[in-house]
Amino acid sequence: MLVNFFQGLRDAGVPVTTRELLDLLKGLEQHLAFANMDEFYHLSRAVMVKDEKYYDRFDRAFGLHFRDLESLDDVIEALIPDDWLRSEFTKHLSEEEKAKIESLGGLEKLIEEFKKRLEEQQKRHQGGNKWVGTGGTSPFGNDGYHPEGIRVGGESKNKRAVKVWDKREFKNYDDDVELGTRNIKVALRRLRKFARTGAADELDLDDTIGSTARNAGLLDIKMVPERHNAVKVLLFLDVGGSMDPHVRVCEELFSAARTEFKHLEYFYFHNFLYESVWKNNIRRHNERTATLDVLHKYSADYKVVIVGDAAMSPYEIVQPGGSVEHWNDEAGEIWLRRLRETYEKCIWINPLPKDEWQYTQSVGITQQLMAGHMYPLTLDGLEAGMSFLSK
Repeated sequence: MLVNFFQGLRDAGVPVTTRELLDLLKGLEQHLAFANMDEFYHLSRAVMVKDEKYYDRFDRAFGLHFRDLESLDDVIEALIPDDWLRSEFTKHLSEEEKAKIESLGGLEKLIEEFKKRLEEQQKRHQGGNKWVGTGGTSPFGNDGYHPEGIRVGGESKNKRAVKVWDKREFKNYDDDVELGTRNIKVALRRLRKFARTGAADELDLDDTIGSTARNAGLLDIKMVPERHNAVKVLLFLDVGGSMDPHVRVCEELFSAARTEFKHLEYFYFHNFLYESVWKNNIRRHNERTATLDVLHKYSADYKVVIVGDAAMSPYEIVQPGGSVEHWNDEAGEIWLRRLRETYEKCIWINPLPKDEWQYTQSVGITQQLMAGHMYPLTLDGLEAGMSFLSK
């Protein structure tokens, strides 16, 4: 059964190997998950999935493989002797509960009657004492009460169901899902270069143990500075106009970047980079920073990330005076070339779906100016961009 499950994961695009399958079998042999579908799900996902972005593919493959298993007995029938299973089950019941289970003829009779009523019932039922529904006293349903019942969906408040018949819905972490701050942080972590800076306020356990041993057992505590991501990032964010529909996801990207990168400097621009940028959008007409000052102030080891949809009239990029807000003496493409000449690692993150880029001429021009280093604002695109910056 697990071999077919393993093959199903591979067919779903989850990169699993024989090593993971053997680890899962070993975990089952050691009873890390035993006679419990939820435990088996969490164990198999922890062993077989090495990257959160494959969670959704794993869940789909898991559901596809086990969709016909309506009860725990179906999962363990071939693995555990029936008499042993019944014995283990009854260990968790009080004498009163055992007597109540038998009041309907035993567990087998309970399940048989449940399936029969599901076949007879044609609509949702609320309250009562016979049909499968909610809030009643029938042995079958949800949010009601019966000492030897079977719960169907929802969350039981009485916690007395013999079996839980529930639909599993697991969170989607795939590459093409809607981004969130947490997922963006995971993608940005590909751009890491740790260094210890600042005051020595973190315990160095290895050095403390070694120093104590060398000191004849007399405790000798050693401290080191905390490790920080030493990567320096220069972030340019397009605001206004066609970027308005992308405000939320750009805010999440900005929030994640401020958390992940200790050395982060950011500036705003509109449509394209020209001779000045700004820090405060409210005061952008009065408080601007010359782009040349930015290029001179921040060293060449900064990684540059430009975020914008690059959707504009082509003349805004290639002609002097192309800006829609002011007269620019030099074309935007000249300023972008200067930026790329100053910083070796520079990428453009585009919130527009990649399959729409071909319909906008300015996006194509910008792609050429970036030497192809334009990436979509998706988990996959962010990871590709961070991978380039980290080389």
